[in-house]
Amino acid sequence: MKQQTSNAATVRLPLDCVEPSPVARRSPLIHRFMVSTFRRYFTRHMNALRIASWGMPAMPATGPVIVYSNHPAWWDAAVYILAADRFFPAYESYAPIDAAMLRQYGVFGRIGAFGVDLESPRGAARFLQASAEILSSPHRALWITAQGRFGDVRERPLGLRPGVARVVECAPDCTILPLAIEYGFWLERGAEAFIAFGQPMRGRDLLDLPRPARLERLETDLTATLDRLSADVQSRDPARFRSVLAGHAGIGGIYDGWRRMAAALRGRAFDPSHEGRSS
Repeated sequence: MKQQTSNAATVRLPLDCVEPSPVARRSPLIHRFMVSTFRRYFTRHMNALRIASWGMPAMPATGPVIVYSNHPAWWDAAVYILAADRFFPAYESYAPIDAAMLRQYGVFGRIGAFGVDLESPRGAARFLQASAEILSSPHRALWITAQGRFGDVRERPLGLRPGVARVVECAPDCTILPLAIEYGFWLERGAEAFIAFGQPMRGRDLLDLPRPARLERLETDLTATLDRLSADVQSRDPARFRSVLAGHAGIGGIYDGWRRMAAALRGRAFDPSHEGRSS
């Protein structure tokens, strides 16, 4: 291991800025309620959440998990919540969000979000301190939008923030997974959300690299995962994906009502999708 062996667990903040522990604030009951709420919200406004057939997460045998991703849209928070519930049900999931947003939407603090201001040294210290607490348990997962800002999926380089390379020092026994996220419109009114997990990395292997090389490795792996996912999205071939969550096809309202009645008069089952043959 190279010269930087500092452990973020040793980070200490001034007493006047110590914030509540994200682990202590998290409520399993509220978390279950919010997962259900986001699932209904997603299926009402989006057509589907799909995962690439090759992009299923490789689950670690032991140790905490760090999932880091690009940050293309507002929907990423919902994707995190739904993906964590589907693929990491045995883990308590946490995620840093903008401190001002957390003050506005305090309920997120009850489901694992913790506020940070990564534009200041104190905010960076807060991020590392909270991450160290979260990753101290082998049954917890930390989800990070590593760009720290919204960015187009075609943007290269991705420009990951340095914190994603430092947080690995909090938990040498962790598993790190890149997560590619993309959105697009196919045949239906609602958008499609696409995800794919990349190859897992062991924390101790990354700690053998100096921080700049470590950050470069993380960015390279996420970029490769994004490029592969984008090729599948551009194919517009549903067979390349597995459905995680399906929304409501069709237009709705009077138009779909008329199509439903026409299908019934012809003795056909009503298929509201764009390619449906029920009208």
